[in-house]
Amino acid sequence: IIVLLFASPSISMAATATRFLMRRPTAIFLNSARLDYDKALNFSRLSELTDLSINNVDSISDADEIAELVNSSKAEIVITKEMNVPSAALEKFGPSVKLMCEAGTGYNNIPIAQARSRGIDVVNIPTYSTEGVAHMVITYIMNFSAAIFQQAKMLHDGNHQNFNVFQHPIYEISGKKIGLIGGSGTIGTAVTDVAIALGMDVLISSRSGRLPSTHKYHDNPRVKVVPLDNLLSTSDFVSINCPLNDETRHSIGSREIRLMKPTSFLINTARGAIINESELIQCMKENVIAGAGLDVQEVEPPHPDSDIWKLDNVFLTPHIGWRRLETRQRLVDMTTDNIECYINGSIQNVVNA
Repeated sequence: IIVLLFASPSISMAATATRFLMRRPTAIFLNSARLDYDKALNFSRLSELTDLSINNVDSISDADEIAELVNSSKAEIVITKEMNVPSAALEKFGPSVKLMCEAGTGYNNIPIAQARSRGIDVVNIPTYSTEGVAHMVITYIMNFSAAIFQQAKMLHDGNHQNFNVFQHPIYEISGKKIGLIGGSGTIGTAVTDVAIALGMDVLISSRSGRLPSTHKYHDNPRVKVVPLDNLLSTSDFVSINCPLNDETRHSIGSREIRLMKPTSFLINTARGAIINESELIQCMKENVIAGAGLDVQEVEPPHPDSDIWKLDNVFLTPHIGWRRLETRQRLVDMTTDNIECYINGSIQNVVNA
């Protein structure tokens, strides 16, 4: 029996006592390098709460290796970041596993129904990268409007013609229309915040034809809710901000892209598989639209032989919307919050209840 006596109790001393008495479950982060690739993040609070093992790799693809790591550590808590956990791996998890934490928002990499059948709760972080992803959309818009990508490529190739006779159309952002697919959510609303500040008009696709009365932009004259085809055909920039699910997978393909204006740009910072990539590649070969900015791809990274690498009007970034230092530390802290709630018996953000 341990008795803790405090002559002058304080909030900090009480918190220390509570943490001292709290059980420390075993946890393993299977692919921490995906998140902490620069060794700049602080895991100290997570290490205090759990007996933590960190596997410093970007990803693991072998189901047997995943199961072996989990079982050899006798982990109660398994943490992953955008790493596919095959059904074959989860099936081999020992009875110690009670919680799987996706250190991110999307959880399509985890077989959540199978986890539920095994009595394993799966939790995620719904809103850790709102500003980072929203600003990534705006970054693409501002680069497209000033032809920065094209100019940088010319300089890289030793082509200085722009300094004599300018080669690319450039234009102001103010007054342009941005269409947001999935724009009524948290990230779409953050994009709208910046777009309106830049003087843009905002179109949002919605089956209901209206925003909820509680939405921030419900009655804003600069924001209109329109059918998807209308959004595609009238927007100067189309940004995908919806989640990936059975309904949205490959929902943007040749038909949708061919509705867009030839001067418009398509931006995807959500999930790669929302776009039918093979159909996008064909459209871009035909110069159906002016360009595409993809921070996410259907397979990340794309296959080395994919034509998507070779297209001058498609601009790729390696899923960096969430990679800013502050965003990644916030993700560690919020993952720790999820685990602390689980330890305290008040589990939150469960996606397979």
